[in-house]
Amino acid sequence: MIDFCWALAAGLGAGLLGGLLGIGGGIVIMPVLRFGFGFSPALSAGTCVVAVFCTSLAGGLRHARLGHVRWETVRPVMVAGGLASAAFSLAFVPFARRGRWLDLCVGSVFLLVAARMMAEGLWGRRLLVDPPARPARERPPQERPLAGIFIGVLSGLLPGLLGIGTGAVLVPAFVWILKLPVKTAIGSSLVCFSVNAAISAAFKAGQGYVVWERALPLCCGAVAGAFIGAWINKGMPPPVLKVLFGAVFLAVALRYFLCLP
Repeated sequence: MIDFCWALAAGLGAGLLGGLLGIGGGIVIMPVLRFGFGFSPALSAGTCVVAVFCTSLAGGLRHARLGHVRWETVRPVMVAGGLASAAFSLAFVPFARRGRWLDLCVGSVFLLVAARMMAEGLWGRRLLVDPPARPARERPPQERPLAGIFIGVLSGLLPGLLGIGTGAVLVPAFVWILKLPVKTAIGSSLVCFSVNAAISAAFKAGQGYVVWERALPLCCGAVAGAFIGAWINKGMPPPVLKVLFGAVFLAVALRYFLCLP
């Protein structure tokens, strides 16, 4: 019962932080599973992606109801991302046997997230997301299915192989390559990633890498926390908050590197 409550609290904190900072809950859930519950790298990845699916689905549905999803743009991304998630999930089994590789890759992702968050907090703008202003008469280009397929394949890598989210890939790609507004990019990213995470979670459950007694409370807490975080903070949080959590994620990245043999 104590572990259930801790998992519920961890999910709540992950969803709350995701809603406040605009990041995926997996970036919080993964180190909690790995170092808080002592899971192996493979079990952490499998259990994490189940919880991340729940948060991305809840967020995607909310944005879809608000009209923040451009369906004609996301269809090729969803199809390519789903196929890539399946392919990388098949490659996960031999990869999972080498836990130090998983720790190294996840630690590297945390390092990149930490660097980006601290830079955004210090410079006061969202790097890789806010594009330069375009002339008012300039119209966005037509749909680019080939670009969407490439983005989808890239977005299937992280959930399929590492069990974490792809918001850091999808949102900038939608803004810079497909020229979507930021809110639409965020909503479209969540919808696409919910498909990737569902496929990855299904594979990892079949492969035996999901601990359901931890995944279920994580899911419940993360969904509730995401709604609370979005309600508390409608816009971006203060720069100081980003610098603070950037430093926390830097410490987490170093923890991953230190556990390598």
